[in-house]
Amino acid sequence: MSDDKPHHLGHRQRLRQRFLKSGLDGFADYEVVELLLTLAIPRSDVKKPAKALIARFGNLRGVLDASVEELRAMPGIGNVTPAALQIIKAAATLYLQQSSEGRDCLADPERLASFWRMRIGALPNEVFEVGYLDSSYRLLREGVDTLEEGTVDRAAVYPRRVIEAALRRGAFALVLAHNHPNGAVSPTEHDKALTRAIVLAADTVSVRVADHLIVSAQETFSFRNAGLL
Repeated sequence: MSDDKPHHLGHRQRLRQRFLKSGLDGFADYEVVELLLTLAIPRSDVKKPAKALIARFGNLRGVLDASVEELRAMPGIGNVTPAALQIIKAAATLYLQQSSEGRDCLADPERLASFWRMRIGALPNEVFEVGYLDSSYRLLREGVDTLEEGTVDRAAVYPRRVIEAALRRGAFALVLAHNHPNGAVSPTEHDKALTRAIVLAADTVSVRVADHLIVSAQETFSFRNAGLL
């Protein structure tokens, strides 16, 4: 009987050595997914399911944005891996949030845009969130709230709730953010009217609305950059 290790075990080791040497530089998307799958599936060859996931969901973002039910339906994935992938995504989102805390958000707006694309961009229903900033426009610690969750095309948002939450947090300024599940990030007339109403309400208590971001999984619309604030 041969004492040789199964081929996939050596392959796993080589993948990890490549990562430790140079990070994810040079990795194909399926190889990144393969590397992630090795953390949740310890004893099987995961190259085939990794390639199947990329074929089904398009890229790494699509895999991490997939629902538990969609992932469980894939051959070779099982019940543990979907939870593991969602934990990885949640950890990455928390990393982006914490890396934005204490930084001037207006000086580096793409950081917050990336955070909200990952956090809510791929959700099937519209979600409205607020980021609370201090007087230096730095995101407060744990300074993000989900204020409303709605349907595929609308989340009912009340300016009074936004301002009350800002005052409770002691925020100097706000970044508003919501997603468009249909993928089109251009603001609707309702989005524009809501933004104006929140800006007016915020002005009465000397709170500034620094930006309103509309996100999908891959795109962002900034009211500030578009000259609408």
